Amino acid sequence: MEEQIQRYLFNPTVGKIAAILIGIAIIWSIIKVFQRNFFSKIKNPDNRYRTKKFSNFIGYFLTILLITIVFNEKLGNLTVALGVAGAGIAFALQEVIASFVGWLAILFGNFYNTGDRVQLGGIKGDVMDIGVFRTTIMAIGQWVDGNLYTGRIVLIANSFVFKEPVFNYSGDFPFLWDEIKLPIQ
Repeated sequence: MEEQIQRYLFNPTVGKIAAILIGIAIIWSIIKVFQRNFFSKIKNPDNRYRTKKFSNFIGYFLTILLITIVFNEKLGNLTVALGVAGAGIAFALQEVIASFVGWLAILFGNFYNTGDRVQLGGIKGDVMDIGVFRTTIMAIGQWVDGNLYTGRIVLIANSFVFKEPVFNYSGDFPFLWDEIKLPIQ
């Protein structure tokens, strides 16, 4: 019994898994402490939201980097297999990759920001969130007359910025033009 326990305790894979779990706990603890203590002092809610999303992105990046560093000698043997598998995965996930690249284009090309009124893929509404793969929009119009919210929340793939025109109604100009119809008899 003691031999089995010692064999498991001194197994290099068990040590690597323990190092990964401890490292992940430390990374996310530090990020949560920063979010709780420092990010609450940011006055502008838009900047606070973006900083929080960026810190989560940094956490995911550091987690992947930690796993790569711990298992680096195992990854050297898998390069050819990963290359062939990567080509197949890239073909199968081309829409997901296009959505990720669309997210980068939205962020750096400044197509629209959170809070803007846009029309994407035939859906008009206010941007609630810009995720890595999808943009969340609170829909307006359609069966409700005027520019009233319909109550629908629509998720649109970020790849639409390459396929269809993006209409940003409030990007550079802070006012929205609207039409009021007055029936006169």
